[in-house]
Amino acid sequence: MQTASTNIGERMGRSQELSDSKRGPVIGGHLGNKSIRDISWLLNIPRSTVSGIITKWKQLGTTATQPPSGRPRHMTGRGQCMLKRTVRRSRQLSAESIAKDLQTWCGLQMSPTTVCRELHGMGFHGRAAASKPSITKCNAKRRMPWCKARRHWAL
Repeated sequence: MQTASTNIGERMGRSQELSDSKRGPVIGGHLGNKSIRDISWLLNIPRSTVSGIITKWKQLGTTATQPPSGRPRHMTGRGQCMLKRTVRRSRQLSAESIAKDLQTWCGLQMSPTTVCRELHGMGFHGRAAASKPSITKCNAKRRMPWCKARRHWAL
């Protein structure tokens, strides 16, 4: 039996994916009628990992890593940096012009919709400015003495 104090640092936290050379002995131990606890202790692998490997082997018949689900991202990290730099340089560019710029600079063929989606993910949002009442000349004349009288107000 393994005590609680030994290898506690190795057993805690997330780690890298298990190699095929470690998955094979797990299945071999399972076929040899070893318990999950015994396999875990012998190979120094967490019990949940051993259980997951055995379950995957029973369902799929293999322990090989499956390809990830979903479509791969279109924009790379370099493209995102370029997009952010472009928007910060000039915030009034349209999505179409940004898409054209990215194609000429990075070679990324991207639709304006994708550009907008990426910008929303980065925290850039296109919003109209708040409407402010227009100040007429008459109103400006009345406001100026009021403002000058209160110029040195302290909070």
